Amino acid sequence: MKLKISQIIVLLFLASIAWQVNAQQFEASVDNTSVGQNERFQVYFTFSNADINKASNFIPPSFEGFRILSGPNQSSNMQIINGKVSGSLTYSYILQTQEMGSFAIGSASINCEGKNYTTETLNIKVTKASGNINQGDTNGGISNEDLAKNVFIVATADKQSVYQGEQISVTYKLYTRLNISSPQISKLPTYNGFWVEELETSNNISFDIEMYQGQRFRSAIIKKAALFPTKSGELTITPFELNVPVLIRRQRTSRDIFDDFFNDSFFGRTETIEFLAKSNQLKIDVKSLPEAGKPASFNGAVGDFNFSADVNKKSVETNESLTMKISIKGRGNIKLLDVPKINVPAGFEKFDPKVSENISRKGTVSGTKEVEYLVVPRIPGSKEIPAVEFSYFDPGKKKYISSKAGPFEIEVAKGAGNIEQSVSGFSKEDIKLLSQDIRYIKTSSFDLRRKRDYQVIPDWFWASLVIPLILFGAVIGIKRRQDKLHGNVQLLRYRKAEKLAKGRLKSAKKALDSKDLNKFYNELSLALYGYLEDKLNLQKADFTIDRAISKLHTLEVPGDLIEIVNKISERCEFARFAPKADGSEEAVSFYNESVQTIVNLENAIPKKKN
Repeated sequence: MKLKISQIIVLLFLASIAWQVNAQQFEASVDNTSVGQNERFQVYFTFSNADINKASNFIPPSFEGFRILSGPNQSSNMQIINGKVSGSLTYSYILQTQEMGSFAIGSASINCEGKNYTTETLNIKVTKASGNINQGDTNGGISNEDLAKNVFIVATADKQSVYQGEQISVTYKLYTRLNISSPQISKLPTYNGFWVEELETSNNISFDIEMYQGQRFRSAIIKKAALFPTKSGELTITPFELNVPVLIRRQRTSRDIFDDFFNDSFFGRTETIEFLAKSNQLKIDVKSLPEAGKPASFNGAVGDFNFSADVNKKSVETNESLTMKISIKGRGNIKLLDVPKINVPAGFEKFDPKVSENISRKGTVSGTKEVEYLVVPRIPGSKEIPAVEFSYFDPGKKKYISSKAGPFEIEVAKGAGNIEQSVSGFSKEDIKLLSQDIRYIKTSSFDLRRKRDYQVIPDWFWASLVIPLILFGAVIGIKRRQDKLHGNVQLLRYRKAEKLAKGRLKSAKKALDSKDLNKFYNELSLALYGYLEDKLNLQKADFTIDRAISKLHTLEVPGDLIEIVNKISERCEFARFAPKADGSEEAVSFYNESVQTIVNLENAIPKKKN
């Protein structure tokens, strides 16, 4: 079968793309494009995406205008995938500048499978000595200013101007040109005015080579967070601080031959300097949501969502339950979404909903939130559950979008379990039984006297009438009290705070028993924060630990108890980033302390009345 010319062109195009994806590359890079006079720097020539065993005949450039201190130093990285060998081969040089001016490092070349590859020219600017340290410096005596230029954190936000409720992704990246040990968190950034969702990152810090402002650094992402502003205006994100142990070579203290011997690079006599690295401060401009076109059903949802609602049955009998399921899927802060409430017709009983969430925190927060209402019809007939509407603001389209589902027609048939009372005539047996109860009036000469101890209607009959009335009155009283309590949302949250906290503490205990410390600290913080939100009447979107502590002071809660609350909050936050810092025994002790703290808060916060 002959191929058409257009098909041949397409095949050649696809083949060229595949060749480019797997093509060998030979690149040159430098750790600093601007170097001080007489300072050292490194140059790298890297051949990648090939079987490096077949690479040969590396020819370096002349390095005219520079002094070669070391090189070529060769390093390689190999991997085998599906039987195919590939990797990278790097030749590096340590050079020293001599004169000020602009210089060029020419092209290097290498041969692989009979084909020559060359690098591009590198331009280097040599300026007056600035005193900056670089990777080739092996002496101590480093100032904090020098350390700050070579070890630092950069905080970046993917957006500088957003709408209220729109996601901002903040990334914290550590840059270093020095040898460092395991950094430890000194101070976490504060996000006043934001709801925060931690984004997924690797548990292990992995460094890559990156050029930053003309210099070569090793960089690693140490933290990512999704922020959702809860108010408008200019909001500030404070710096992220790390304690970074920096390893430097110890200075020689004498000219003794043995001291020179042990200062040799092979033995690596080093000392550690603790350096506090801080990120930059970020400012975010948050715009208010527009009032024009805002639908009545809008309840603060911002993002891009799909809304659906349905019932599992359209035809039921009385006292037979049906389920109404509401689902919201999409991108945005799923955690804060308020799912629309449903209204049921008269004769229907609605129970508390079951809420489930499935949230993905990979880059953009997205997922699904589902609510299931259990509804039971009590009266037969054709009924209608009104339509349910959900509205959200789409920042990309800069407009409000509304979705509606329903109404839902429900046919309710009379259930087979209903009992109908009927009256029938007496049978012959009834008549015979009745004749046994007839007492004839005696016509003898005895006097007729009234019996005082005989009751026509017994006491149990009156009791059977009065007791149901009393019970009915009690049920009405309880129902009215519950209706009043549900009408007062603040009082309802206040009274349920301890009960909800106990449920979350049980989840934390299960996570602790299974030694899942990440989940344990997350559930423990949810228990404490949820209790404070309900007890202090703080909305989830506006909740911060500082605001909760301020309210506790207002309610005259003892200062030592408030301090314990603050310490528990900080420890939970730290544990989310360093879960291995605590052992199981310490976690058990911390759990008991947290439970006792919530009990003490319950006793210390003044009681609310109806």
